[in-house]
Amino acid sequence: MTYEAFLLTNGTAATMSGESYGLIEDVAVACEGDLIRWIGKRSNLSATYKDFKQHDLGGRLVTPALIDCHTHIVYGGNRAAEFEMRLKGATYEEVARAGGGIVSTVKATRQASVDQLVQSALPRIDALIAEGVAAIEIKSGYGLDRDTELNMLRAARAIAKQRPVKIVTSFLGAHAIPAEYKDLADAYIDEVCIPALKAAHAQKLVDAVDGFCEGIAFSPSQIKRVFDVAKSLGLPIKLHAEQLSNLHGAALAASYNAMSVEHLEYVDEAGVIAMAKAGSVATILPGAFYTLREKQAPPIDMFRKHKVPMAVSTDANPGSSPMTSLLLAMNMACTLFRMTPEEALLGTTAYAAKALNVKGGVLKADAPANFAIWNIAHPAELAYRIGFNPLHQRLIGSLA
Repeated sequence: MTYEAFLLTNGTAATMSGESYGLIEDVAVACEGDLIRWIGKRSNLSATYKDFKQHDLGGRLVTPALIDCHTHIVYGGNRAAEFEMRLKGATYEEVARAGGGIVSTVKATRQASVDQLVQSALPRIDALIAEGVAAIEIKSGYGLDRDTELNMLRAARAIAKQRPVKIVTSFLGAHAIPAEYKDLADAYIDEVCIPALKAAHAQKLVDAVDGFCEGIAFSPSQIKRVFDVAKSLGLPIKLHAEQLSNLHGAALAASYNAMSVEHLEYVDEAGVIAMAKAGSVATILPGAFYTLREKQAPPIDMFRKHKVPMAVSTDANPGSSPMTSLLLAMNMACTLFRMTPEEALLGTTAYAAKALNVKGGVLKADAPANFAIWNIAHPAELAYRIGFNPLHQRLIGSLA
């Protein structure tokens, strides 16, 4: 694709290139190809860029385009019925006996074709794009058999061809134990999960490997076997850990130099220190905390103390976080967990990019020319408002 050279002027930029907003007033941003060539005060603009086609920001705020770094956004069916059942007093066991829970999503996902999975996911993808999102991570994990896990990843790849958004895929075969393997978790890992991972890698469908290390899912030793295969295939890893209890999954993930560790409500200081040493990002997921009405928040102050960068994501999924608003996730991170608006925006830009090991999330020379232009005066407004989208324009590499 050929991109025209252009120049953004007459606005304020939140560059997010340090540990702060990095605000530049009366900014000029020169772009050529699909990269930023120069950014700074307009008064310092080099003559080299003054002939670029100008785009007037109209005094608006420009930030890096947002990144949603943890989603389960491809799946079949929905769980609205069990949501209603729970509100009427049904227990988890009663919901499960009625065919609810992850079993219902697995059943619906297995019955869906790749095209059906794509078509059902696109409205959710479009909701994120409409909030200035330029990159989305999509996990498998609702197939729990070889063919459906691969189909979910194929659907994710197909979405990238149908929408102007970068898709990063994560293989999450170690998400739950399917009904046909009840009480046979080790056999499931050996007979389904690992062979499906190898097939996904051979077909170039997977960018990273994830797992769910929890009492209701898989033990650290079982996750370790999956991660050993991922390592042998040269795939980076991330992990759902310490959401409901502390099985020391964070330390396990850190021992594999995990890009990120997700949820983390019950992580201890040893796990946080291990993450800090490994350079792993803590991915904060307030949507699941809110939906499940959890009581224990992730240790935000401990992450700050040990300088563990915090990403923020929707965790978009049909059960515990049916949310497709990254702006709402930012607000929840501030309101529920007392993150600052600055931390929330770093968590959906620079640190979200780090959590996925992708370029972007900052405005600086040689970074991707991916912008969100907002009808606001200060970046704190992005996390402050509830149910309001101030996006003026999402600009991805070109004014065309």
